[in-house]
Amino acid sequence: MHSVITRKGQVTIPKEIRDHLKAKEGEKVAFVLRGDDVILRMMRGNILDLKGSVKAPKRSQNFEDIRKSVKKVISRRIAREA
Repeated sequence: MHSVITRKGQVTIPKEIRDHLKAKEGEKVAFVLRGDDVILRMMRGNILDLKGSVKAPKRSQNFEDIRKSVKKVISRRIAREA
């Protein structure tokens, strides 16, 4: 199976793969880099799965620092599951 990259950098996931993954319109996917390979993962957890994964922020910590911490945790989990 293959797909073509559009001018906007978009690709269509072939129907056989969408069916196998039970992927539905509006669901999110993650792209995980492994060397020269890219792994497509369905993002099917919910926000409660992250409970306790980030230490409570210090009062002096700004929102951007908190956001970066959460992104790191999510990235590590996606990479581990791939």
